[in-house]
Amino acid sequence: MPAHICTTCGCQYPDTEAPPGGCLICQDTRQYVNPAGQAWTTQTAMRKTYFNAFRDLEPGLMGIGTFPAFAIGQRALVLRSPAGNILWDCISLLDDATITILNALGGLAGIACSHPHFLASVVDWSHAFGSVPVYLHAMDCNFVTRPDPVLTFWQGDRLELTEGVNLIRCGGHFPGSSVLHWAQGSDGQGALLTGDSLQVRPDKGLTFMHSYPNLIPLDPLTVRGIADALAEWPFDTIYGGWWERVIPSGAKQVLADSVTQYIDAVTGSGAGA
Repeated sequence: MPAHICTTCGCQYPDTEAPPGGCLICQDTRQYVNPAGQAWTTQTAMRKTYFNAFRDLEPGLMGIGTFPAFAIGQRALVLRSPAGNILWDCISLLDDATITILNALGGLAGIACSHPHFLASVVDWSHAFGSVPVYLHAMDCNFVTRPDPVLTFWQGDRLELTEGVNLIRCGGHFPGSSVLHWAQGSDGQGALLTGDSLQVRPDKGLTFMHSYPNLIPLDPLTVRGIADALAEWPFDTIYGGWWERVIPSGAKQVLADSVTQYIDAVTGSGAGA
């Protein structure tokens, strides 16, 4: 039986003969049900039309994205560490070429996801590389669309995956929304892998939303909490959830400036108010 994939959000469901009646992710206010109606696909169907491409982003970090763009259109990241490769966030398509390339690079030791929107086909990915653990914050466990023993629900505000690689819960977009801090990234100045827990804007600033497609903002206290959660961590680069959504340098100051700009805008306290 196929594991059906929602074509709007890209999240996969358990193996069933018929697709689910609706999508848990899309029915939430952070996402949306396609006005044309709920639609589904499968890995087998996707492999006839889509393929994955790889790109080196900096030494030790590689992106993987599906072409043509599918569902939300995010790309995943592979962080290469001495303790094993870590996949950050996930994409829906997993084909033989992707498995071959990643196995040639040493496979995967684990997968970490920023929030449920980017779980995609994470169970397939885990099983393909030896049922490696998939880390998702426990606060978001009710939004898992395909339960499986590989899901590891971590708690608290931080989790060390390996030396110099930490998950940080910052909340906001989802209660458990998290980022990955890579101490050796950006030539040792530190890098953040954020998905859209912190959304990189086209102008290389940052924004923070409850719902991006529905344009529902977060309250100022929550946004300040995101900044506070990251205050002690050094970083110069931010890698958002899409190919072009990267802040290459000065990201620590960009975060501070963006938080001030955001709070001023939503409270009407800025110079233009």
